[in-house]
Amino acid sequence: MANRLKQLVISVLDFFYTPVQKWIDRQTFRYIACGGVNNLMDILLYFIAYNFIFKKEIVHTPLISISPYIAAFIFSFVITFPTGFYLMRNIVFSGSSLKGRVQLFRYFLLVVVCVLMNYVFIKLFVERFEFYPTIAKIITTIIVVSFSYLSQRHFTFKIEKE
Repeated sequence: MANRLKQLVISVLDFFYTPVQKWIDRQTFRYIACGGVNNLMDILLYFIAYNFIFKKEIVHTPLISISPYIAAFIFSFVITFPTGFYLMRNIVFSGSSLKGRVQLFRYFLLVVVCVLMNYVFIKLFVERFEFYPTIAKIITTIIVVSFSYLSQRHFTFKIEKE
């Protein structure tokens, strides 16, 4: 089933890649497409969680209270982390010679850095600059995705030279 899903995704991406292949390499196109879909899903989940699940209210837990925009970030992250790793490992950077556990560990480290960046930027944009949380999330995503692309290409899924 997973292999069929992978082949389906690759076939769809290759179909859309054909018209733009003169201007962009296949791996970068796949990164943009897979990352774009995963980020759109992240933003949509964030919007739904913030507005309808947490209803723009503080989330109280036994230990701490969490602002609704950070709770929405956590909610969307829990879903998009595994989908992002799957797409990056199996669709975008499938030529990496690194072992899967090394990729997962490096991906996890990168994600920790990206989570911290998300947290800092969302708090900064919402609390300091008073942006609407969804707009703050979109701006944060642009910053974090740029950093993430470079890190994944040159660290997480790099191709080791023999």
